[in-house]
Amino acid sequence: MNMTDIVALSPFIVLASTATGVLLVSAFYRNHAASVLLTVAGLSGSFGALFKSAEVAPRTVTSLIIADGYGIFFIGLISLTGIIVACLSFGYLKGRRVNPDEYYVLLLLATLGSAILVSAGHFASFFLGLEILSVSLYSLIAYLRAAERGNEAGIKYLILAAVSASFLLFGMALIYARLGTMEFAKIAVGGAAFANDPILLSGLVLIVIGVGFKLAIVPFHMWTPDVYEGAPAPVSAFVATVSKGAMFALLLRFFTHIELHNYPGLVLLLSVISAASMFAGNLLALFQRNVKRVLAYSSIAHQGYLLVAFLAGRGDSVMAVSYYLLAYFVSMLGAFGVITVISGKERDADTIDDYHGMAWRNPWLSGVLTVMLLSLAGIPLTGGFLGKYYVMTAGVGSALWVLVVILAVNSAIGLYYYLRIVAALFSAPAELETQEIAAVEFSNGIMVSVLAVIILVLGIYPAPVLRIVRDAIAGLI
Repeated sequence: MNMTDIVALSPFIVLASTATGVLLVSAFYRNHAASVLLTVAGLSGSFGALFKSAEVAPRTVTSLIIADGYGIFFIGLISLTGIIVACLSFGYLKGRRVNPDEYYVLLLLATLGSAILVSAGHFASFFLGLEILSVSLYSLIAYLRAAERGNEAGIKYLILAAVSASFLLFGMALIYARLGTMEFAKIAVGGAAFANDPILLSGLVLIVIGVGFKLAIVPFHMWTPDVYEGAPAPVSAFVATVSKGAMFALLLRFFTHIELHNYPGLVLLLSVISAASMFAGNLLALFQRNVKRVLAYSSIAHQGYLLVAFLAGRGDSVMAVSYYLLAYFVSMLGAFGVITVISGKERDADTIDDYHGMAWRNPWLSGVLTVMLLSLAGIPLTGGFLGKYYVMTAGVGSALWVLVVILAVNSAIGLYYYLRIVAALFSAPAELETQEIAAVEFSNGIMVSVLAVIILVLGIYPAPVLRIVRDAIAGLI
């Protein structure tokens, strides 16, 4: 490996070094503030290293890692998300009866695994990144050991992640048995001659099943609401954004390489999954009284929306998915950020009753949460609206009329449960309702407010961001 390769890998090196550093420092000097400062510094350093990595991109390092604009864009998004989650976690964990230092080591490792996923060009790096992410999330989800729901959520995620890994490995083995390679580019070349081969198709279907568990698309979605509800609020934010976003970015890279539309049976399967995810996610969300569970089911629907653009299979598809994921990250981070900053030390503020009349007690945070919910619903002047517009444009451009109509119908269904939370925020408080919202960390309040501004800018003046996205994905199209 030469110096150019080291520069290309510098974001990963910084993340791994920071995780090791936080672990060593906490072994000798336990200090919550020091751990979070080191974590934020490492994530910021990884983000800064992307600019050096971009100077040598595109570059393939040992056939395992692809350092290109697409990967750099998503690593940047993941690193910034990690910074926000780390900052939210500081206020959330402060005062709780738990050692917080190891939490940040796990957060850094989960971020590293996600970064490897979005840059993977080989099944070995794909699986390595996935396992680093998954093993870190087992512990993060159940980190508050005194919380019974957290332990249950961690065990459920552990079991289902192991099941999904077995499907993935079996699928990879079948593809290797047929083509004799695990490199994405070579699979694309070899697979063209075996498009109807049952062994290759079986392998690809097993890959979809394994990835489906991680994305929580129907019918592999049942773990999602329990994990979102049981995990600490900042961890739920990480799972909803980084974990799913990294996996979808990997899926898009892989199937762009092998040209998904060479496999019509797989296209049909994913079309059915997309429609089922949209309906199941939105309809099940209608019956929830827990805000975390509402966001969990809505995330299932959002994966269905993304699959519409994914199935379009054109240059617009990659741009639509990338922009939608950006808007989705900001919206989900903002929504979970508000849940985090108003949660007490005993439990998370995760029921709709916790939000009744909140606009009268804290109009600032209520306004932020409203903006995020409207963005998730796809209301104009928000980034979520433009994201959904680009997804529908990609679907219309590829004549996916059935899926586009289903998307439109489900967007209308989703509007109801988002507005139900907004209505609770602005409802008149009960006469006996005197409980106060937990004290809000000033830095966290500023952070969620900045996220609200970003989502509005993405909806009102998206041109600069669109240029960045187009430049980043140019090599993948």
